[in-house]
Amino acid sequence: MTTILTLDGDGIGPEITAATRAVMEAADRRFALGLHIERAEIGFAALKASGTTIPEAVIKAALAADGVVLGPVSHNDYPPVAEGGLNPSGVLRKRLDLFANIRPAKTPPGASGATGKPVDLVTVRENTEGFYADRNMAEGSGELLPDADMALAVRKVTRRASRRIAEAAFALALTREARHVTAVHKANVLRVSDGLFLEEVRAVAAQHPGVAYDEVLVDAMAAHLVRDAGRYDVICTTNMYGDILSDLAAELAGGLGLAASLNAGETHAMAQAQHGSAPDIAGTGRANPASLVGSVAMLFDWLAGRKDTAAFSEAAQAIRAGLDAALASPDTCTPDQGGRADTAAMGAAIARHVTG
Repeated sequence: MTTILTLDGDGIGPEITAATRAVMEAADRRFALGLHIERAEIGFAALKASGTTIPEAVIKAALAADGVVLGPVSHNDYPPVAEGGLNPSGVLRKRLDLFANIRPAKTPPGASGATGKPVDLVTVRENTEGFYADRNMAEGSGELLPDADMALAVRKVTRRASRRIAEAAFALALTREARHVTAVHKANVLRVSDGLFLEEVRAVAAQHPGVAYDEVLVDAMAAHLVRDAGRYDVICTTNMYGDILSDLAAELAGGLGLAASLNAGETHAMAQAQHGSAPDIAGTGRANPASLVGSVAMLFDWLAGRKDTAAFSEAAQAIRAGLDAALASPDTCTPDQGGRADTAAMGAAIARHVTG
């Protein structure tokens, strides 16, 4: 049995998570995956019921599960942490040690991308430290307010985390045709912290002579992606740079609504859409489930390696094919992609294709 914990989240989260569950259930029926799909409350629903946006029982369930599917959350609207307003995404990334945030940006078949050129790259983003105040300290926040007129932020970069994300990036590059890793940094200004990051990436690069390697400043990379994203294959970078650049790449490829992502560690993985909770369209049926569905395909690929079985890999391929098929017809995709289907109908269309 393979246990998948699903967490609906806020805004459009319950809608796209329901559609994603339908796809997982279809994959289970066809490929006999032995899925046991559990549900638990996070976000505003959990805050109302238990006084926190992510109860300890949910964290324990995530640690016990084989994989987690996290719906988008409205953490910017949560109360202060002292009042229970924790960011479930940051908490789970830290507690499950999900050090690699893997974010592909690939233009769908038949489309051309925002600039008229197709995109096919992956951002491999360090996920546990950097400038992110909710996960770079053992206790307390990485943001400080010494007085009312001064704010400070702590950025943490360690050799261990830098080495791990570099190893993940090169391992991924070995599975791709281009076999090319680009380290993105700002070491001309942040000489110590980004310098340490580059030392570790260069050391891993030296162990992979069959993978092309180069380095680009983060500001230059933003310009290069707009000009010609096809130059790049695997981008390896620190937390905040990766967060920003992966959103840019996703928009260039076809939009954040299509952008899948996987938070992966050595023993746990969590599927999570790149986009936010979009409360302005919650309950309207207009939300596109593609990002979360595609993220589940990535989770299934990760499980294929963990379970040493081809069934999960075959299911992932079927889900991607179902996504492409749904996006190709206005009858089976949502309005953001020029379609007429609502969220549930698009999920059902993908599920039908997966079932075969």
